[in-house]
Amino acid sequence: NFGNSTDTASGSQALTMPHEEVRDYFYARQNYIASVDTAAEELARELRITDETTDVVSVLADRLSNDHGIRIALESSLGDVQHSLDRRTKTLYLARHLSPGQRAFRIATELGFLEQGETISEAVASGHFMSEESRKLAQRGVATYYAAALILPYESFHAMAESKRYDIELLSRTYGVGYETICHRLSTMQRPSLRGIPWTFVRVDRAGNMSKRQSATGFHFTHSGGTCPLWNVYETFSYPGKVMRQVALMPDGRPYMWISRTVEHHAARFGKPGKVFAIGLGCEARHAERTVYADGLDLADLDAATPIGAGCRVCSREACPQRAFPPIHRDIDINMHRSTVSPY
Repeated sequence: NFGNSTDTASGSQALTMPHEEVRDYFYARQNYIASVDTAAEELARELRITDETTDVVSVLADRLSNDHGIRIALESSLGDVQHSLDRRTKTLYLARHLSPGQRAFRIATELGFLEQGETISEAVASGHFMSEESRKLAQRGVATYYAAALILPYESFHAMAESKRYDIELLSRTYGVGYETICHRLSTMQRPSLRGIPWTFVRVDRAGNMSKRQSATGFHFTHSGGTCPLWNVYETFSYPGKVMRQVALMPDGRPYMWISRTVEHHAARFGKPGKVFAIGLGCEARHAERTVYADGLDLADLDAATPIGAGCRVCSREACPQRAFPPIHRDIDINMHRSTVSPY
């Protein structure tokens, strides 16, 4: 039941509701969709994608051509479009500038719709969406989930991640896909019989806009009022491409380890702006020793941990010097003849 498609929001809610609904859909499932993940893994085994010698792009392109009659054409004139499927001519157009890993991901996404359309629709039907826009966005989100699960099959990827101690850059080079793709896939490794580290995955820009937010844990940033400025994901913009680590302490006393790094999407031609994001991957400190990022960190010294919160409006830290907004859970105490570190 997707709800009444005529029930639409107005104003700012209309702009944010579909994305928030889809985010909550994945969050409610700990960012793991069993039916979609296992279907992708079955095809990966059939196509021998788990074999490191396999040319994934060629294998997926052959599947698209032989089983569905769709040819691939590389184009330099797609503008901002990265891929486009023309059902009339049965042609999948891919931007020529895409890397092999990006090409594989786009082909895998379309294979998801073609081969597992019913599975994807059933997975989306288990959610509760208030508009047709939300439902379509969820379908695209689940299809891209399928794509990641196809080119990074669960069991083999889990084994590789554990053996390499979750070294994201090493995994990126091993599989020929981007840093962000690896981080996103790591956040989905929650199969009950073979769990990976429960990660929280986020993507933010310089202005603090959080365009991706998915979690296999109870960690959840606030929807409004911005996130915490003491969080190291923002510091990475001053050190492009460098992996930065942070031991952070939440108000409830739980320590987390955060790994952050910028990723850059270059412009297709001169004069057009590119895109720069910071990718954050965090887990509870008790899981950190399984990763290379814990080496040299004193995870037990909570006094040295950075005190962060989920956002000023919901944070209980009264004496935080970086507080930008008053907390919503208590009255503002204003004394015109007394000043403190915090403005509220």
